[in-house]
Amino acid sequence: MFPQPLGLRALRIVMPKQNPKTRLRRYRSFIFAATFLSYLCFHMTRRPIAVVKTVLNYNGSCYKASPLNNVTVTTQNAHTWCDWKPFGTHSEYLGYLDSVYLFSYAICMFAAGFVAERMHLRYFLSLGMVLSGLTTYVFGLGHTLDIHSIWFYVCVQLAAGGVQSAGWPAVVTVMSNWYGKTKKGLIFGIWNAHTSVGNIVGAVIASAFVETDWGYSFYVPGLICCAVGIFIFFFVPATPEDVGLHELVSCVGTDTLPSTSNNDSAEFLRTVPGNENRVNKRTSYDISDANEHTRLTSTEDEHTGSCRQKKAISFTKALTIPGVIEFSLALFFAKLVSYTFLFWLPLYVSSSTPFRAEQSAMLSTVFDVGGIGGGILAGYLSDRTGASATTSVSFLGLSIPALLIYQRYGAKNLNTNIALLVITGFLDLD
Repeated sequence: MFPQPLGLRALRIVMPKQNPKTRLRRYRSFIFAATFLSYLCFHMTRRPIAVVKTVLNYNGSCYKASPLNNVTVTTQNAHTWCDWKPFGTHSEYLGYLDSVYLFSYAICMFAAGFVAERMHLRYFLSLGMVLSGLTTYVFGLGHTLDIHSIWFYVCVQLAAGGVQSAGWPAVVTVMSNWYGKTKKGLIFGIWNAHTSVGNIVGAVIASAFVETDWGYSFYVPGLICCAVGIFIFFFVPATPEDVGLHELVSCVGTDTLPSTSNNDSAEFLRTVPGNENRVNKRTSYDISDANEHTRLTSTEDEHTGSCRQKKAISFTKALTIPGVIEFSLALFFAKLVSYTFLFWLPLYVSSSTPFRAEQSAMLSTVFDVGGIGGGILAGYLSDRTGASATTSVSFLGLSIPALLIYQRYGAKNLNTNIALLVITGFLDLD
């Protein structure tokens, strides 16, 4: 058992004591909000590069740029004076930045999952957030320090992809630790909106500075991410065990009572749907037998700290879990679409419409607004029908014609663009 977060220990000193049921409910709400904010910050720091691309390379549209005092416009540089070297003459470098980031992210994701199972999640998540914030901040130094070497930006993106991979394995595991095996399609549907909200927040912040000093498009999200990472370190318990609630969470929905005769714990289990009969039908013999088992295994419980002993599994064993490969492939194609929009949508809007960089960034957030509604509806349908695979396939199947329609008619006018972006985002379950 790891020590409680320092900030949380300080709060518990001044807070009144509560029964286990109330504590569990409040901790779950807090964990939901904290992990939501955490992964929101990860996505917030990924968004600025997509917004800033519109000023790194104006694609020959320098009439959209703000004039610079130290630049003389001539016939030779009329279409390139506004670009940030070396991206103006080598537009393919923008794609290199994305490729380096995503390859680093994908490769390090395997290592991140391995490390997350063997390291305390609070340390792992907070460290990943602080490092993600720092790499985002460093990218912004390219503008402040007037850096024009492609290798500087490649190295920063390489590092950013690696440290950003810490986010997803950590927040998902923390949520699973606290919510157990209960039906959670709707819960995770709402919770998964952190990706879309993070994209929106990142785009709004970046767009505020993109035409004046794009370095701040990275500074502000980077500093926010670091601050939230520090908050996670001091206040977030990664497991119920960290705050003495492991028995309530780990045993809910099973056929075993907690390994203690605590009346509050047993009373809480009676409130869980489906547990009333199991608890009430236990005879005094059953209870005494359970207590005897508790005494015999108390030493073991002190070491394990839960009703189930948690063991990390290997990569090959993870592949044998039913549904892992199938859902991984589905997520692969969903992410293919999602990251295309994440990194390129503002530039696409800027290139295909008369909108300036700031306006294009704001318009691109409409895609994520649709994604929030789609994720919540998919989670609700999954809970009601119990057919999560069918729900996923349906949304992914409908997203194909939606993408084709957007490509064909998205640039017609503003209202059509907004409507199609909402529909496309709604159907893209990432």
